[in-house]
Amino acid sequence: MQTEILLNRLQNFEFLCGLDHETLVTLAESAAWKVFPPNAVVFWEGDTETNLYYLQYGSLKVLKTSPDGREQVLRFLDTGEIFNEVGVFAGRPNPATAVALEESGIWLLPRHALEEIMLAHPRTAFQIIENMSDKIINLVTLAADLSLKTVEARFAKLLLEQAEGDVIERRRWTNQTEMASHLGTVPDVLSRVIRELTKAGLIEMDRHQIHILDRAGLAERARLGGD
Repeated sequence: MQTEILLNRLQNFEFLCGLDHETLVTLAESAAWKVFPPNAVVFWEGDTETNLYYLQYGSLKVLKTSPDGREQVLRFLDTGEIFNEVGVFAGRPNPATAVALEESGIWLLPRHALEEIMLAHPRTAFQIIENMSDKIINLVTLAADLSLKTVEARFAKLLLEQAEGDVIERRRWTNQTEMASHLGTVPDVLSRVIRELTKAGLIEMDRHQIHILDRAGLAERARLGGD
């Protein structure tokens, strides 16, 4: 039953578009299924991993940790996302750690099965490279934002990117500790930023949602430069 669910998902993966049914069936049958409880480590930075991951349900954070224990969240992963391209295709140790934020069901697609597909279908290889390139661009953008933008500007940009309409549902990663880690700051600094944006009438927060009250004003804050 689980394999049938995965097969249905694989048919909708952009980078597998155009593959015949038998090839997708073979890939689905080679996959392993794992469920990770909240706070479980999916893989550690420095581990050598031979699987591509598909997040069927749940949410994760991908992070780097400094020697003093400070976290920098590189990205949050939500249902339907694929990750660990660098670890599986570059054949190098993982550059970051992945941690489950809530119970998460993940498919592990083995490298050997993917290599066979890429050798037989070069178009798929190019699509995977394109997908990896998009993520590299996102990391470059993150590095630039951390270097050149204020915490307020980074937070305003994050809200604008995450909002559906003008609302951000507050799930586990939208608590102030997780958001501060993602923004490269500490909770106290982020609290001051939230108070300032609230006082300015740009946002409103409660326990369950963040509301954008003035999108244009928040966009203006997001464009501000360095400290």
